[in-house]
Amino acid sequence: MRGKEQADVSLPVFTLPFTLTPPFPSPMQRTIQPELLDSLPPGHPDALHNHRDLRLTNQLLGSYRWLERTLPPMLRPGERTLELGAGAGELGLRLARRGVDVAALDLWPRPKDWPAAQAWHRADLREFDGYGDYAAVIGNLILHQFSDADLTTLGHKLRRTARVIVACEPQRRRFSQVAYRMLGPVFGANHVSLHDADVSIAAGFQHEELPQALGLDPMTWEIHCTSTVRGLYRMVAVRRS
Repeated sequence: MRGKEQADVSLPVFTLPFTLTPPFPSPMQRTIQPELLDSLPPGHPDALHNHRDLRLTNQLLGSYRWLERTLPPMLRPGERTLELGAGAGELGLRLARRGVDVAALDLWPRPKDWPAAQAWHRADLREFDGYGDYAAVIGNLILHQFSDADLTTLGHKLRRTARVIVACEPQRRRFSQVAYRMLGPVFGANHVSLHDADVSIAAGFQHEELPQALGLDPMTWEIHCTSTVRGLYRMVAVRRS
């Protein structure tokens, strides 16, 4: 107030008995652990149940549907496709019905219903030496199982001859882990699926991590990485003309 000296008012100082921290979890670091499925023989009941759970997971995530929509229009006449980690061959069969000339690469034996005219390579994708026969290479829920060093080795092979690389992988996020722990038992997921889903998500990808691990140079490759609300990480890489 003008003409009068204002009183010097000092506010009391309060000290909290604890430290305030932001209510956000620290970013998930990519970690790779063994999956239980890899320790089971192909005909083991737990392995067969896990494949049933994977079919349901792919339906919920929409990975097969996305690959069926995305891949065929990208292929040129006469180009062949190789699926990494083909498992029971379900995705390959769906693509074949759409006219895609698709072969498979997996450690598991050739399924009984796999077409006789389509190649089934039983080998480790890190050691396979036949990538030059395929212009397109795809993977569905497989690449997260490998370390960055392994992916660099694979990328070195693919960069030599592949024109198209398409992948669907888990997006690395805690919400997906919690969601699967809650929903998995509801649709009958067994202990193998519950364990492997948690491990797979922790080994998943974010942002540009996958093309960087594969060594895909943006100057040479047109790269698109996206993530879905349901927790799917998608990468499309096409060699520039």
